[in-house]
This record gives sequence, structure tokens and C-alpha cells, in this order.
Amino acid sequence: MRTPDDAGKAARSLGLIVEQEARRVLSDTQLQSDPARIADGWERRFVTDAGRLDEVVQLYEELGYDVVADPISTGDLGDDCEDCHLVALRQFRMVYTRPRGGPR
Repeated sequence: MRTPDDAGKAARSLGLIVEQEARRVLSDTQLQSDPARIADGWERRFVTDAGRLDEVVQLYEELGYDVVADPISTGDLGDDCEDCHLVALRQFRMVYTRPRGGPR
């Protein structure tokens, strides 16, 4: 029988794995925000895998936000991220939100 302590240990281990995987694949700090989006009132939220995009967009829209999800471009990637360019360009989207009805 699992104890609460066992569950806590498993959660900590899983958290470390997820954190390490996130750093290995693509770090948010390796990507540049789109200055034009920021100037238009958009707030950069995070980068997501294209497979989760519909879920993310639906969630933010239900919370009352306008949402855009831009493909990652080579200009978004920092110089220290040469190994991940192809993967990032194909699999990830940068999600921006702003309050519904914001500037157009």
C-alpha cells in the first residue's frame, strides 16, 4: 500500500524529470519575444508543443483572453540554440495573450 510519503517522493522525482526534459528540449530563455506583438499589447505566456496548442488556446479563451500562437522562427532563437533550431521550428508555438478586445 502506498503511503502519502511514497506519493510525495514520486511527485518530486517526476517534477525533476519534467524540469530536466524541459531544459533539454527547449528553454523559454532561448527564445526572443516578438517586439511587434509586445508593442501591440500582447503578453508572451510560454512556448508549447503544437500537439497541446488547441487545449491551451481553448483554456485562455475561456478565461477571457484573445490568443495567438506564432510558429517559432529562426529570428526567435538565440545564438546559443543551434542544435534545437529544426525541432523548434517544426514542433513549437509561442503563445501570446491579451485581454479580450485589446488593441487591434
